[in-house]
Amino acid sequence: MPQTDKKLERAVFPEQVGIDSKEIEALINDYYESGIELHSLMLLRHGKVAFEGYAAPYGRDVPQTMYSVSKSVTSVAMGFAIAEGLLSLDSKVIDFFPEYRPAKRDEYLEQLTVYHLMTMTAGKQVSALADKSEKDWIRQFFRSKWAAQPGKKWAYISENTYMCSAILHRATGMGLVDYLMPRLFEPLGFTRRPEWETDSMGIEAGGWGLRLSPDELARFTLCVQQGGVFAGKQVIPADYIADATSNHVKAVSFEDPDQSRGYGYFFWQSVMKNTVRCDGMFSQFGVAFRDFDACLVCTCSEISEKKTRDCFFRHFPKMFIEESDKNPVDGVYPKLLPLESLPAGEHCIIEGLMKSKVIRTEKNAVLNAVGFPVSMLPLPAVYMSYERSGNIDNIVLDFNGDEMTMVWDEGKDHNKILCGMDGKPRTSKIHLGGMDYTAVSYAAWKNFETLEIRMRPLEAVSERRILINLNVLKGKAEIIPSSMPPISAMGRGIGEIMRGSIPTDTLKGATADLMSHLDLIVDSKIKGKIKF
Repeated sequence: MPQTDKKLERAVFPEQVGIDSKEIEALINDYYESGIELHSLMLLRHGKVAFEGYAAPYGRDVPQTMYSVSKSVTSVAMGFAIAEGLLSLDSKVIDFFPEYRPAKRDEYLEQLTVYHLMTMTAGKQVSALADKSEKDWIRQFFRSKWAAQPGKKWAYISENTYMCSAILHRATGMGLVDYLMPRLFEPLGFTRRPEWETDSMGIEAGGWGLRLSPDELARFTLCVQQGGVFAGKQVIPADYIADATSNHVKAVSFEDPDQSRGYGYFFWQSVMKNTVRCDGMFSQFGVAFRDFDACLVCTCSEISEKKTRDCFFRHFPKMFIEESDKNPVDGVYPKLLPLESLPAGEHCIIEGLMKSKVIRTEKNAVLNAVGFPVSMLPLPAVYMSYERSGNIDNIVLDFNGDEMTMVWDEGKDHNKILCGMDGKPRTSKIHLGGMDYTAVSYAAWKNFETLEIRMRPLEAVSERRILINLNVLKGKAEIIPSSMPPISAMGRGIGEIMRGSIPTDTLKGATADLMSHLDLIVDSKIKGKIKF
């Protein structure tokens, strides 16, 4: 991909574009006091970056998975296809997939349109726990039950967006990324080709799985905020983006007031007037304050999106002030705190005994049956993936001074990470579940036979933590997996997302209880043997 000089302009200081430096500091403190793990924060006004901050090891150009922010990008792709006459909002979904039309006429299916998909009023009840290792996601969508007639009920179903991606494949003969490169990504000044998770047929997930850096998300959000204009050129069709970000569904079934303000074509309405959002699980946000010619972009690892929204909306619109030529804080701005590291510890005699030893592990039959074998990737990176990773095996630990290498197998993938044992991270490239990751890793002894390993795949949102108990004399090992944030918190968040597609209060309660104890299922201990 050719390089571009379309750099985002920077204000000399926030007040120059009407952003209050003291309020920025208050906002950042609010994040931390609320217990939110903040990875990046960007504030833009009048088309310029007024403030940006990044928590090491994250940075401006480090891609992170966007979760449902992906939906808004898919919406824009649909807008291009509509403008090019390849489809319309009234196009019947089944007409793109005639081979899936049932022998017995399904009246609801014949009514289902692109508009229903894009407003989350399709009526299909696809479980948030549907097995994505299944080969045919299109068939999975069509064979799911009807919860309502198309157009009659709003329900947040990510597979609606996947079906838009599948429609674009049929209508354009191209994948989403290929289609968007010359239309969106290059005009926005992207200097790389974004990655997007796919199904087994190479169709991008649409509703999740897109990786963008904070800088790229800021470019996209700014373009939306400016009515589809970027760097003085109309990139997204003006009529489409105005329609896509308007309120098409007022009866949105969420208890959170900010998520009940309405919904467009995969864009959310907000509590602030004329403000729209791209939302992603774990609090990835692109917020367009159109009345104030401003944007907020943040990436986090906080499962409660409500907590994060409440946090930043406490500081808007008072964040916006009159422009000034005076810098009230003399260039001293708050910085985002680096993420927690694993402190250096003492070395252990076991290090020498483990040289060239292989830890063979037992597969957990229950976890394999439910499709979630233990992986070195944290759960959020795998639960909606087609190529499911898991079943850690053939572990080799090699110690060399202040560094340790861990080699292991998961299915067909063989990986190696370098871990800092001196309290400083080491960076490695790994490939798991069909995707590449940049792993930032530490290791330290908790006691004379327990080793802790922390691995943060930067493209994911959470950190994988593994305790390995080693009884070298008996040739036994025990692996205890966990994550930060904990899987129990993730489970509660996933359960909250599922509530919109569950028909009864009794089932809602049972599902919430099950998901809040997800860690007891997914983070099971693994037994192993040390092979000499």
